[in-house]
Amino acid sequence: MPSRTTCTRAAVTAAVAALCALSAAPAAADTRPWSAAPAPGGTRGPGAEDRSSFFLEGGPGTVIEDRLTVVNPGGRARTVALRGTGPWIALAARRVTVPPRTRADVPLTVTVPAGTAPGDRHAAVVATGDGLRIRVPMAVRVSGPALPALTVEHVRVSGTCGAAVIRYALVNRGNTTLAPRLTIRAKGHFGEVLNRVARGVPAELAPGSAVRLTEKWPDAPRLDPVEVRITARAPGAAPATASGSYTPLPWLLPSVLTGLGLAGAGAAGRLLVRRRRGRPGVGAPA
Repeated sequence: MPSRTTCTRAAVTAAVAALCALSAAPAAADTRPWSAAPAPGGTRGPGAEDRSSFFLEGGPGTVIEDRLTVVNPGGRARTVALRGTGPWIALAARRVTVPPRTRADVPLTVTVPAGTAPGDRHAAVVATGDGLRIRVPMAVRVSGPALPALTVEHVRVSGTCGAAVIRYALVNRGNTTLAPRLTIRAKGHFGEVLNRVARGVPAELAPGSAVRLTEKWPDAPRLDPVEVRITARAPGAAPATASGSYTPLPWLLPSVLTGLGLAGAGAAGRLLVRRRRGRPGVGAPA
C-alpha cells in the first residue's frame, strides 16, 4: 500500500506555536509521565471521556486528517519520537518537544490507496521518549460493500491411548473484522463422543488474518475411529465447516484384517485337504 506524506514543517510549527497551557502543577509533579492520545476537540486537554484510539472512515483514494496530542504535565520539557505502524499513516513530524505543563497537537493524515477493498484495517501511532512507549491504536474502515467470509482449514487430529490433540486453522477471507464462535463435534460407530465450544478462539479476527489453534482432547476414544467436525460462525458470515478423521490405533485394523485373512486361508486349506481325502481311490496303491 503506498504512503503519502502531506503534512509540512509549517504545520508542525503552527501546532507547537498553538500549545495550550495546562493547569499549573507543583514541582514534585516533574516525575509524572507524559501521555499521548487522539486530540480532543477545542483547546482543552484530553480527558477520561475523550477518545483513547483513532477510528477513521473513508473510501478508496481519500485522505483522512486527524491530530495526535502529546501532553506534558511535568516541570521540564520532554522530547517524544513519533511513528506510524502502517504505510498509510503520515505524521507532520517524527519528533516533537513539549514544554512543561503544555500539550502539542501533531497533525497526521491517513491516505487510503485507490482500489483498496472495503473493510477494516488496523494500525497504530507509536510515541516513545524518556523510557516510555505509548501505542495509540488506529482502526480505518474503508467504505464499500462488506463481504464477511470465514473458513476452517487444515483440520488434523493426532494422539493415542485416549489422549488426542485437534489442530486447525481459522482464516478470515473477507474484508470485515469478525467475532468468531466455534464448536467441535466428533462422531464414531457408537454415536457422538464430543460436543463442545472451542477454546482459545480470538474475540476478533481481522480481514486477511489467520490463527492456528489447538484443542486438547484428553478423553478421546481408545478404539473407536471417529470423524471430528469443526463449525465456525460469525455475525453476517455463512457458517464454515471442516472435518478430519481420527483413528486411535491405526495399526489395529490392518492387523485384524491380516489375521482374518490368515485364518480364512487356513480354513480354506483344511477344507481342501478334507475334500481330497474324501474322494474314492485317493491315497490307494495303484
